[in-house]
Amino acid sequence: MPRRCSGITRSPACVPSGAFFVSRLGWSQTRRYAAVRQAVAWCYRGGSISAEPRINDRIRVPEVRLVGPSGEQVGIVPLAKALELAQEYDLDLVEVAASARPPVCKLMDYGKFKYESAMKAREARKNQAHTVIKEMKLRPKIDPHDYDTKKGHVVRFLKQGDKVKITIMFRGREQSRPELGFRLLQRLASDVEDLGFIESNPKQDGRNMIMVLGPHKKKTEAMAEAREAQAARKAERQGTTPDAEAEGDVAEAPAAAAEAPGETPSEA
Repeated sequence: MPRRCSGITRSPACVPSGAFFVSRLGWSQTRRYAAVRQAVAWCYRGGSISAEPRINDRIRVPEVRLVGPSGEQVGIVPLAKALELAQEYDLDLVEVAASARPPVCKLMDYGKFKYESAMKAREARKNQAHTVIKEMKLRPKIDPHDYDTKKGHVVRFLKQGDKVKITIMFRGREQSRPELGFRLLQRLASDVEDLGFIESNPKQDGRNMIMVLGPHKKKTEAMAEAREAQAARKAERQGTTPDAEAEGDVAEAPAAAAEAPGETPSEA
């Protein structure tokens, strides 16, 4: 049914889409709802909410629980007083616990704090152990030479700290002889028991049989040993060690002293 707006008959299409929504919730709730929708839409478009703490003038609370530069507890003080102390110490006022009541703020050099945090995060990513599962496929009736080659790959993977998934592939009539695959898996696990252990026992998976070997050595330890070995090889390629160079200098000194008596006297 058409609506009459200001003495003019109009269809419902002329009414703003949010008019009934506003009349039901009120302007304050509607604005809050719209802000939430905009934030969600912005995140879906690829935006991100800043995770950096508020500092100095960005802190908008009447009072804070202040922590001194050395970690001492100053207590609850007005925000203006905390900012004055930050200026006296030539430091920043950083909000470290925004959810607390009142929020906890600390006096610190924010630039130095960000740099140290970035370096710690970089070091943590560098030493982070990524779980990698390598896969090795074998046939039940594998040739001895091929078996040694496959076993060498498994040994290398386990030394690197990686897990290895062993897959026995059955074809044709081999599917009626699952014990062949089971024996082969047990043999391989026995050959590499010094480097790894059976993490997942052999089990049938369709036409294949699988087993997972886990390394005794952690990934971080394997990475550290690999870096040490690489550094040792680099030192060998560059030449002799400093100790060897010192020994060479000592050996050359007597030779020079032996040549000195044989020299002809210089003319007066």
